[in-house]
Amino acid sequence: MADDQDLLPSEQPVQLLEPSGRTVENPVLPLPRTDRLLAAYESLVVGRRVNDQAGALVRQGKLAVYPSSHGQEACQTGAALAIADGDWLFPTYRDTAAAIARGVDPVQVLTLLKGDWHSGYDPHEKRVAPQATPLATQLLHAVGVAHAARLRGEGTVVMALCGDGATSEGDFHEALNFAAVFKAPVVFFVQNNEYAISVPLARQTAAPSLAHKGIGYGIKGERVDGNDIAAVLAVLDREVAAARAGGGPRLVEAHTYRMQAHTNADDDTRYRDGEEVDPWYGRDPLLRAEALLKRRRALTKARRARIAERAEEVAAAMRVGADADTDPAPSELFAHVYATPTPQLTEQAALLADELSREGN
Repeated sequence: MADDQDLLPSEQPVQLLEPSGRTVENPVLPLPRTDRLLAAYESLVVGRRVNDQAGALVRQGKLAVYPSSHGQEACQTGAALAIADGDWLFPTYRDTAAAIARGVDPVQVLTLLKGDWHSGYDPHEKRVAPQATPLATQLLHAVGVAHAARLRGEGTVVMALCGDGATSEGDFHEALNFAAVFKAPVVFFVQNNEYAISVPLARQTAAPSLAHKGIGYGIKGERVDGNDIAAVLAVLDREVAAARAGGGPRLVEAHTYRMQAHTNADDDTRYRDGEEVDPWYGRDPLLRAEALLKRRRALTKARRARIAERAEEVAAAMRVGADADTDPAPSELFAHVYATPTPQLTEQAALLADELSREGN
């Protein structure tokens, strides 16, 4: 059994970059390579542009809903870049930027948010599970995939994302317990953005931090500044390597903030005011990374222009994809629910087919 002290997270969230972009010395975790930080910065810029474009599409009535991750892009970029091609990412409904950073077609990601059928993309192509709307249900699925990979002797690691609200769900605790008992190679990455819709963190838990919740299951916890892309990458790199080496699951809490409303259907002014939000503008993960790269003279005007151009290309593809009309077949409601349809599903499909045929007559 692990010693209790070995399981405890650091007293303060790990930080490698100050909000100004200046580096913070850390004797254990070195700053990621400049080329890796440049790649992460590009994903941050694309992620921010995706959020802005998706918000515009919602206002135009072309998306049914959009949960913005503005201000949380470092968490999502870090989660996608810290795992290998053969690993799996299990995102939530808010993790659009993570799925895109992993290589999923942005237009396909929008399919779910348009209210169309299924997840919109092939999960196996990029090893990105469908974005999960129910809180914490994807964590159990993530553990199952990791456990199966371990039984097969594969070196697969699963990155399982969730928010602070999900840690109040029973599925969260079941997933941690199962993963710990069976030493499943899962990194549980909690994006603590301070709110579960309108419920602040202080009314969700009495624990010293969400990372402390791991100790009850024998899981090592860690805390990281979720607006510091360098620290997020460094911490997740270490935890992914530990899980891959047979060290069992890890729990990482990223301290970040939800800058915008929960979704377009939410009025966040009913439960928080501008004085609470304003300080977080100075902790912007994109500006922090940009300041570091400029200081290192790694982010030239030409490179910035190329990155901005790519972000605009992604936004343009989103607009075209959102404009495309779909003609869904009602029978597709029953496709891909089970590999072999159950008798009940077959019966329901037949009833719908009969009803549609009568309408046609």
